[in-house]
This record gives sequence, C-alpha cells and structure tokens, in this order.
Amino acid sequence: MNRRTKIVATIGPASDDETTLRAMIREGMDVARLGLAHNTIDEGLERFHRIRAVAHDEGRRVGILVDLPGPKVRAGNFGETGVDVPTGSSVELRVGEDGSTSDVIEVDYDQLLRDIQVGDRLTIGDGGAILEITDKQIDKMLANVVHGSTLRGRPGVHVPSERLQIPTPTPEDFLALDAFVEAGVDMVAVSFVRSAHDMRRVGTEPHPRGPLLIAKIETLAAVENLPGIIEASGAVMVARGDLGNECSLEDLPHLQKDIIRQCIAGGRPVITATQMLESMITSPAPTRAEASDVANAVFDGSSAVMLSGETAIGSDPINVVRTMSRIACRADEEMDYEAWASKLAALRMTDGGAEPASVTDAMTMAAWRATAELGIKNVICISGSGFTVRSMARFRPEANILGFSTNEATVQQLTLSWGTMPMLMSTGGSNEEMVAEALKLAKGAGLVRAGELVGVLAGSDSRARATNVLRVESVP
Repeated sequence: MNRRTKIVATIGPASDDETTLRAMIREGMDVARLGLAHNTIDEGLERFHRIRAVAHDEGRRVGILVDLPGPKVRAGNFGETGVDVPTGSSVELRVGEDGSTSDVIEVDYDQLLRDIQVGDRLTIGDGGAILEITDKQIDKMLANVVHGSTLRGRPGVHVPSERLQIPTPTPEDFLALDAFVEAGVDMVAVSFVRSAHDMRRVGTEPHPRGPLLIAKIETLAAVENLPGIIEASGAVMVARGDLGNECSLEDLPHLQKDIIRQCIAGGRPVITATQMLESMITSPAPTRAEASDVANAVFDGSSAVMLSGETAIGSDPINVVRTMSRIACRADEEMDYEAWASKLAALRMTDGGAEPASVTDAMTMAAWRATAELGIKNVICISGSGFTVRSMARFRPEANILGFSTNEATVQQLTLSWGTMPMLMSTGGSNEEMVAEALKLAKGAGLVRAGELVGVLAGSDSRARATNVLRVESVP
C-alpha cells in the first residue's frame, strides 16, 4: 500500500538548499510549509520559487503552504545554538525584539506590561519554559523560572487569547498575503483564529481561484467556535503547541480527536502539527512515544502530519521526512478503513444544505460502497474545485484516489488531501470525453492497468455544478 497520509514539512535554514529540497521531495514531502514568523517576505518568496523549481525538475506535485505569523507574541532572538534558561533562576522581561539572554528576555508585544499581571505564568516555546511573574516595574517585569529549558531562535510567548489585543489577520499578515497570492501560493494558514469572522477577514477569492485557507486551531475560542470556522475554511490545522498552553494537558488529546472528527465529517483536510518528531531536531531517531503519536494521529483521521523545527532547523531534515513517511505508511496499513467509513456513512457534510453539495455527498458515499463491494483498487474523481475529491477522501476508501482537474490551482491544492494522487487534465467537455482522457492519463502514468475495473466520479459535463455521475469502467 502506498502512503495515504500526507506529510507537510517546514522549510528553514537547514532545508532550503536545492540538494536538500530535492532529497526531501524524493523521501515523501507532499507540502512545503513556509513559516513567516522567523523570515522576511523576500526570504519566503525566494524559498517559494526555489521549491517550485526543484519540484518541477523532479516531476512531482508539491504544494506550498505559507503560514502567516498572526498576532503571535515572540521573544527576542536566542540564536540558533540556543540559550539555557535554568529552573529556579530569575529573569527580566522587557518590551523589544533585538535579542534575549539567560538574564533578560525581550518580548515583541507593546502591551506586555499592561496585559500581564503579577502571579501570571507565561509559557515560552511549545511548553519549553514556564515563567511566573513576581514583580512589575515601569519598564520591565521580574519573573522566576518555574520550569527551565534551552530556548532557540524566536520562540513564541503565550499570552492567553482572551487578553491578546491584536486582531487576526494582522496588517503585516495582509502584506505577506498580497505578495504570496500574487506569486501563486497554493495554501495559506491563518494563525490564532478565534472565529469564522477572522477567516472571512482574509478576503481572498474562494479556492481554487484563491489559495486554500487553513484555519489554525490554537485557542479555546476557536474550539468553541469550531463548526463556523470549519465552514469558513478550506482546511484546518490542529496547532497543539499554543492550544496546549490554553487548555489542560489532559484535555489536549481529546480536543485533538474531536477537532479531527469534525473536520473529516465536514469534508475538510486536517493537519496535525507540533512536536511530532521533535527529538529528531538533534537525534537520528525519534522516541517511541513520538512514533506512537504520529501513528495515533493517522488512526484519528489526520489528512496530513506536519514537521516544524525538525526540518527547518534540525540536523538531518532528509532523515526526518524519511522516518515520518515510514511511520505514517505503516499506520496507514493498519487503519481500519471499513469501520472508519461506516461511522461516517450517516454523517452529512457541513455545507451539505446546498443541493450541489448534497448530490456530491450522496454520490461519493455511493462510490465508497461500490469500490468496497467490488474490490476496486482505484477511483477516479474529476473535479473543478476539488470538492468531489475531498468529499471522497473523507471516507478513507481502501481504493487509491486519482484526483483529476483541468484547473492547475486545484491540482496543487489537492496535494494536501488524504490518499489523493493529483493529476492535471488538459480540457473539459462531456462526461464521455473527460472520463476517456482521465483513463488514458492514469494508464499512461502506470496507475491503472488494461482490463482493470475502476470507479469514476464526475459531473455530466465540465459545466456541471455537482458530481452527478458514478460509473464503473474497465480500463481499455
């Protein structure tokens, strides 16, 4: 079985050269993530064009996701080698972003001294260091290090979302958004989403005319408003670092499972992120707990699993992608596909009130049943926007999903969809013409064989507003 769960890998100084990018693509990177919190727009654009060029040379579809910084509060730079902030020590907190040491930590939030009070605890990094505020002065705060850590780069400083006075997206986000939309980015992740209104404020064209918008769920407000956020988004990311700072540790795994379940029921791809193979930043192998975490994310129904610092600043990004691919592939083999699809069969998609969506929903359910009962190994989905493909993917069929579209943007966005091989068709036309071309392309790529039965989902023609034709064809 080919790996079904997609891999998102963050590109940083350890992985942005052509040789490393090429190797990461060969090892299984499906989507490259560009985090702008640590880089300028120009640096991000340079990496964007390099990834596009390398993927083209490799003949591989690699989606590119730009992650907007959002209203994230960050500490001043600790440097790539890191600074040890030991448990029991005392530190000063000041407003600024020039740099941080073990004695003075700068924080790039102008309202820090107003919004944080004595007795509050601040978390720096994804649970890396915990500081308790002991005193406030005119230009600084004093804190005890309750839990120490070695801090690197510009880690986030968690300010509870109900106190944070910065809108989402920020003015800086809009500047980056304009630049990357013009460049043709495939996906955009919106940070610190608190409601569907935050997603609507982004203001881009709906996908695929615009990028696929990904809502990062990292606040309790987002959890409370999840149904509306899912409906307003093209995909969702479970950002466990900041979400884990807002909820109790024992609640986080259950929130993760519930968010994934709601996203899949709604036909939205969902990424599980943060600290999946964190020890591999410096180690050649993950911990047993990390391997189990990745496998459980697959069993939960994640469309994709994400690597952050592991590939951005880690010692061996290529090995990390290879390892993630091995773990995810093995978990895919053990997935209980029949039980998963049976649980979903009674659910409707969140936007299924509109007739075209309801028709597509019903047809993909029928396709799942037909492929399962006939033992079909491949199902061809022909879609303009990708909606049909994503609807089919939520059933987690044992059949491979071959996602065809005449829209280049749709094909790139389908790199995030579970179990999907995205493929570009040259033209639209009648159902007969589209099916004939899709079968020819799939056969030419070695994905299907002559005489093999395949399922085909498509519209009656290229202008159809819904997927209203399900066929079982023998490959000529």
